[in-house]
Amino acid sequence: MPEPGFWVALELTLRVALLSSAVLLLLGVPLAWLLAFREFRGKAFLESVFLLPLVLPPTVLGFYLLLFLGPEGPWPRLTGLSWAFRLEGLVFASVLFSLPFALTAYREAFLSLDPNLLAVARTLGAPWARIWARVVLPLVWPGLLSGTLLAFAHTLGEFGVVLMVGGSIPGKTQMVSIYIYDLVQALRFAEASKAALALLLLSVGLLWAVRLLERKARAWRSTTA
Repeated sequence: MPEPGFWVALELTLRVALLSSAVLLLLGVPLAWLLAFREFRGKAFLESVFLLPLVLPPTVLGFYLLLFLGPEGPWPRLTGLSWAFRLEGLVFASVLFSLPFALTAYREAFLSLDPNLLAVARTLGAPWARIWARVVLPLVWPGLLSGTLLAFAHTLGEFGVVLMVGGSIPGKTQMVSIYIYDLVQALRFAEASKAALALLLLSVGLLWAVRLLERKARAWRSTTA
């Protein structure tokens, strides 16, 4: 069994992953709908900005977030709150770092919708709230849940960005990936091996759930086509 410190780090990591996934769901769904069905000036540039964490080194993103959230940064000056080396900073960084994964999955889920269904619903005079409740959500919920689980799983493996923003304070900002790194740095390979195996099994389980949801979504679309 992993050491007690692992469970403390894992509890913090799961909390950060849950909070960031909830924020991504609330913000990413309307944003993905906008990018899927609306054309506007600067759309390509906006999409490039949202996808930037895919190619930007995590330490670079974490460095700029540290400057933004730190005591002398723009965020404390605007709000009076310094989120560097705090749970809030970890969640903020995780949301930005996992945004491309969730946003891509949400957008693909919306693009898979049959536009004729939306057109017919609008022709019949149904309000958008009813269209979302009766047409959109029943068809896209597997894709939305899959994207959310993917973002959750991605948060479990974050390292560079959360290390830059939160550091490695046990019980406060030391996420499980950083905990394993600290064990290796201390040459405590036996403890690191147990912690890494536990995280590996958890990650495999989450990715397996994502694939099952994707299969369910494809089966659902084939039966409703």
